[in-house]
Amino acid sequence: MSTPAPEPEREQSASDIVGAALGGAARRAGLDPNESGATHKVVWSAIGGWRGILESVLPSLAFVVLFTIRPEPLILPLGVSVGLAAVFTIVRLVQKSPPSAAISGLVAAAAAAALALWTGRGEDNFVPGLITNAAYGTAMLVSALIGWSLIGLAVGFLMGEGTAWRGDRRKRRAFFWLGIAWAALFFARLAVQLPLYLAGDVTALGTLKLIMGLPLFAPLIAVTWLVVRALYPRASDAEAPAQS
Repeated sequence: MSTPAPEPEREQSASDIVGAALGGAARRAGLDPNESGATHKVVWSAIGGWRGILESVLPSLAFVVLFTIRPEPLILPLGVSVGLAAVFTIVRLVQKSPPSAAISGLVAAAAAAALALWTGRGEDNFVPGLITNAAYGTAMLVSALIGWSLIGLAVGFLMGEGTAWRGDRRKRRAFFWLGIAWAALFFARLAVQLPLYLAGDVTALGTLKLIMGLPLFAPLIAVTWLVVRALYPRASDAEAPAQS
């Protein structure tokens, strides 16, 4: 009696690949709905705690302050900004902690600084951020409008249901509005910062970039987390009211 041939593995679709990539990034950031945790702890984990705040804020803050005090030579504020990003990366490597966030910050800071030095314009240090906001905002908006919300793909992967959420009207509607909310955040940043970039107002541009960064990112992370937890209640959450 011959052994039946194993069934060929199902080829991953584009949605599977995107969902896995987004879900993996969310899990590394501490945004796994399967894990227990208070909302404030989840948000704190997502922004990386105090270290994450310093890594996100200090390089840009140093550039803005130094450029405002002494815009020439341009290499001074750019060098300090990139140097701080490099220090954060080295510290993570020495402590053997996950370096991905610091490395991405270093690469972004170095690329932005190189562009600004090449053009000789301090405002060009913010061009990569403007492009990122435009790209992320467009991806979030388009994916939500066509019914394949990137938020839904990520959550579907994390919860092990793939794209089955698209058959649930409640989930589909929630992921649509979450996608719209995230798109609105990215486009709001772009709408406020692009005119300042075109006007060459580096100080105002850098200041508003900081204000519209973590202070807006953290509340939206909290809202997203609360919506997802409401859509996927754990057994322990459902039993708690009955026991009280």
